[in-house]
Amino acid sequence: MQDFRVIKSRENSLIKLISLLQTSASARKEKRLFVLEGLRLCSDAAENGIRFDKLIVSFSAAEKYGGAAEAFASNAGECIKVPDSLFSKISDTKSPQGIIAVCRLPEKRNAVIRPDGRYVALENISDPSNLGAVSRTAEALGADGLILSAGGCDPYSPKVLRASMGTVLRLPVFIFEDFVSGIRSSGLLSYACVVDSAAESISGACFTGGCVIIIGNEANGISEEMKAAADRLVTIPMTGRAESLNAAAAAAIAVWEMMK
Repeated sequence: MQDFRVIKSRENSLIKLISLLQTSASARKEKRLFVLEGLRLCSDAAENGIRFDKLIVSFSAAEKYGGAAEAFASNAGECIKVPDSLFSKISDTKSPQGIIAVCRLPEKRNAVIRPDGRYVALENISDPSNLGAVSRTAEALGADGLILSAGGCDPYSPKVLRASMGTVLRLPVFIFEDFVSGIRSSGLLSYACVVDSAAESISGACFTGGCVIIIGNEANGISEEMKAAADRLVTIPMTGRAESLNAAAAAAIAVWEMMK
């Protein structure tokens, strides 16, 4: 088992780095690092072959989760113990378990979108809870991956990682700087899910071969440019007085229809 070195100062450079990674998407992108917090997320990551650059545990967690801490230590480049009071300063949760892993962002050099695959694309989704919920639905129903616009929320933010219960660590995630061009050049038949009675009912749509269902921003829906570029416009028929569905609810219905 690796030795744990002790850090007690809030001014330590690693402590400052973790605090920054917890709050800043630009820092995560620049440093190519993200933070996992909690026993469940760290366990899922380790089981899926994600190596920890750093493992940080609180004094009390080292005692309470001794076996897990030892297992995580064997998967870490460096191991650190900190006082509980200091851990609370770098935690993103109200009741921290006392375990944090700093990991490298997945490299996408060899990841490709399969021409016969079925994907879920989210354009400018801004709510981490929605992204987390959609990723769980996509994995549960057997989708081959997520396609995200660069303008949406960061899939490796602490809130998304918790909401997804680690799904984004298991499911291929592709982030397009130019979302419309990326969808258009993917080779997938694209279905834009819109609120439009003139669009084809999603229950009658024929999803064949490689395809992607596109869900838009919570407030504004799919952009006009994406609507114009999509191969099909589909809608979820609704009765009653509701004008639209929550993005996560719409995605759940749309992915079900695509995958059934």
